[in-house]
Amino acid sequence: MIRKYRYLLTAAAAVGAAGLLTFAARNDFGLGRNMEIAVNMMRELSLNYVDPVDPDRLMEGAAAGMVSDLDPYTEYIPEEGMQDFELLTTGKYDGIGALIRQKDDYVRIAQPYQGSPADKAGLKIGDKILSIDGKDAKGFTTEQVSSRLKGEPGSKVKVTVEHLDGTQQTAAIRRERIAIPGVPYAGWVADGIGYIRHSDFTEGCYEEMRAAIERLRTERPLKGLVLDYRSNGGGIMQEAVKILGMFVPKGTEVVSTKGRSEDSKQVFRTDTEPILADLPLTVLINGSSASSAEIVAGALQDLDRAVLIGQRSFGKGLVQSPRPLGYNAMLKLTTAKYYIPSGRCIQAIDYSHSQEGSVRAVPDSLISEFTTRAGRKVYDGGGVMPDIATDPEYISRFALTLYALGFIEDFGDEYTRRNPGRQIDIRTFSITDKDYADFAEFMQDKKVPYESDTRRALKALKKAAEDDRFADLKNKFEQVEAELKDDTQTNLETYRTQVVETINNDIVMRHGYQAGVIEHSLSGDKEVKKAVEVLGDPAEYARITREQDTKRK
Repeated sequence: MIRKYRYLLTAAAAVGAAGLLTFAARNDFGLGRNMEIAVNMMRELSLNYVDPVDPDRLMEGAAAGMVSDLDPYTEYIPEEGMQDFELLTTGKYDGIGALIRQKDDYVRIAQPYQGSPADKAGLKIGDKILSIDGKDAKGFTTEQVSSRLKGEPGSKVKVTVEHLDGTQQTAAIRRERIAIPGVPYAGWVADGIGYIRHSDFTEGCYEEMRAAIERLRTERPLKGLVLDYRSNGGGIMQEAVKILGMFVPKGTEVVSTKGRSEDSKQVFRTDTEPILADLPLTVLINGSSASSAEIVAGALQDLDRAVLIGQRSFGKGLVQSPRPLGYNAMLKLTTAKYYIPSGRCIQAIDYSHSQEGSVRAVPDSLISEFTTRAGRKVYDGGGVMPDIATDPEYISRFALTLYALGFIEDFGDEYTRRNPGRQIDIRTFSITDKDYADFAEFMQDKKVPYESDTRRALKALKKAAEDDRFADLKNKFEQVEAELKDDTQTNLETYRTQVVETINNDIVMRHGYQAGVIEHSLSGDKEVKKAVEVLGDPAEYARITREQDTKRK
């Protein structure tokens, strides 16, 4: 073992020496010194640490640490992380097409993708996985089950499940290349007004978007279109450019990039004739719309081609490029900033000072004014500002906690057992008051580690008062604490509306998949309603896209 370490150290020292010679020529004494320190440190850890260490892991950690102080998007991806990286960029993987979750000693089906091998085989939400290829699956983790369900397309895996009604099924499922849709839903929100939810910019999402538009056009005349980019974290820039090509003239510059190298300086123009050159558009954005989603939204705004509705977007104006490092490892590297047609970069955080130990938001003094094609004022340095600002939807942290702990899905399983074969109207479905009372009873013996923001603030205030020796405030704090009710049963009433909707979504998922959940949400979506209102008022639409400036922040 010692000989192996010494061999590795010798190799590392050789690399370090080569680096020293190279950088000595550049008079970079600091870099050479730190490389020598790293080699010496590696030697000491390998030979003298109290427990045996794996030099390979040490070096992998060093590689990850090398980029840790740059920006959140520059990342070292080792060989074992490449599968997840591929899924993020392509939206594809090899398997049976089902999400899974852990409950007690078994892993269960959380969601089969519509039309996937798992779906075709009859696997349902709530199914308990009893065995895989004849091996008892009791005690398996989700990682163990996932690794056994994945495999080469065309190969088969035998899965035995127990359905919610207690019956068992064994299915030989042929694995396929699973494509997670980037456009999970397209439909209608008013007469002639189409709606498309675009969730990420994975490989091929342009084809999905175009197919969705073509389907809507064949169903009825299209008078306006709502593009929903809320919570779309972005992805492949080239897909954004192709999508923009459906709405603006061929040859239109929609984004450019600039970095340190000449290769990073590029201009991207649309290269196809638009299929909806004049159709009125609205784009929905929020604080989680980022990257390529901001390119589409920002370019359509800069070109006065759409009305943006929602909240200020995330503000990610950085471009990442993959760089192979050998041995199936990769560096995802920030190489440039991107600029939308007005010339603005919407990057909200300045990472250039990260090596000094801090990052900062772009200060107001550095925010610049730009103009759209029609002369409207827009601004850089803080995401894309909507033309019509709305308040963000309130999301109950209590409801999210119930979902994260699996209680919503567990109750959905129980609801399904009680209502076998029931059909629902996806758009209008809601559980009854009696169903919610059943849920409250179901939660009676459940522990929910939830603490309201008010109680958290009160704890902090009590601690501060104790530190400052304000003893006379103790009784007042105790009085407030006694009146503060945030136990589970009280919270079930306080946040009833949000919890009911979370349960509704779980049950709708079982009947209509992810597309059904999206369709179910549309009737109560205030931003969709606002988009329909704007698209139904040509004069207001024209005024906004021709005259209205955006707010600075």
